[in-house]
Amino acid sequence: MPQPAIFGTHEEKTLAQLRDVATRAERVALMADGHLGYVMPIGGVAAYRNKVSVIGVGFDIACGNAAIRTDRRVDDLPRPELERLADQIQQTISFGTGRSNRADDAPTDHPLFEHPAWEAVPGKHERDGLRAKARNQLGTVGSGNHYVDVFADENGDIWVGVHFGSRGLGHTVASGFLALSQGRQWGERVPEAEALFALDQPLGHDYWHLMTLAGEYAYAGREWVARKVVSLLGGRELELVHNHHNFAWKETHDGTEYVVVRKGATPAFPGQQGFVGGSMGDDAVIIEGARHDSPLQRASLYSTVHGAGRVMSRTEARGKVNRRTGELIRPGRVTWDMLRSWVGGKGVILRGGGLDESPHAYRRLPDVLAAQGDTVTVLHTLTPLIVVMAGEKEFDPYKD
Repeated sequence: MPQPAIFGTHEEKTLAQLRDVATRAERVALMADGHLGYVMPIGGVAAYRNKVSVIGVGFDIACGNAAIRTDRRVDDLPRPELERLADQIQQTISFGTGRSNRADDAPTDHPLFEHPAWEAVPGKHERDGLRAKARNQLGTVGSGNHYVDVFADENGDIWVGVHFGSRGLGHTVASGFLALSQGRQWGERVPEAEALFALDQPLGHDYWHLMTLAGEYAYAGREWVARKVVSLLGGRELELVHNHHNFAWKETHDGTEYVVVRKGATPAFPGQQGFVGGSMGDDAVIIEGARHDSPLQRASLYSTVHGAGRVMSRTEARGKVNRRTGELIRPGRVTWDMLRSWVGGKGVILRGGGLDESPHAYRRLPDVLAAQGDTVTVLHTLTPLIVVMAGEKEFDPYKD
């Protein structure tokens, strides 16, 4: 097996996870925003022969980013209008774990709900329940580091960017197949452990088709949200950049066909565009895979970072919290004064967000991009004007 391509510097636990994955994969790589994950590190890339890793793709199947360049200009949007737009986004788009889409034009009749892949969910009751939940959640953003942002690029053009995945659909599919891999029933809770499925076997066949369905679902959700915000902005869509970063693809590398799993890594083939976000108080970028097709690109399996990458866990940042009462048991390393000072200093209008998503908890995006060497080219730098996220104690009326 070729030597792993490791970009940037990483903690030993993260590298140990990559070495463990390398004992099962044909090729592996680690992006510069990498950090500890479940079994496979975030920022990890692994290539298999006719196999897919359920835990590699992860619980948030098809998490990714979409960005739309609009015909609006930053000079046309004074601060009061931006403040009103931030309020409209927060009121119109559903944020938070398990939320249902409350908009009248939610895409509940999308053709994907009639896709034959639904038949791979074992049991009619489970299948009908999952499809109903997916209908309710399509076009909702979720919590954690998922967001809706409004940016201005270096030319003064306004962009809308979103980050989220397949919501409860993806989580249920991943959890269900993990249970089946351990000889348990769909819906039973089991430990996070590697599950490698051959694509020509029944479990692998069914997982692949449901993973692909979750990918279509995530694309539909992100595009609906981004376009909804463009309409709130009173703008027109000029360009769409859209990509998954938690997914598996069939690809050919050096003449060999692989299943390439990217867990928190953006595909970046020569000329392929991607949207990579920073933290809530930092710039984001539109990138493309470098067009010269270098050895470093081939070693990365044509992959790059998906964000800035965490430098502290959520618990480290916000402190230890009693999940039942919400009471703070132990303070974290980040305070609200620190967060507000950073974001306010950048002039960002923030709605929602929590201490675990403060810029202090992340690396700086220019540093991780520099560590990727000549593998990508930055096409646009996007400066955040508005950041909208789920609040730290977001009310959750619709549990997964």
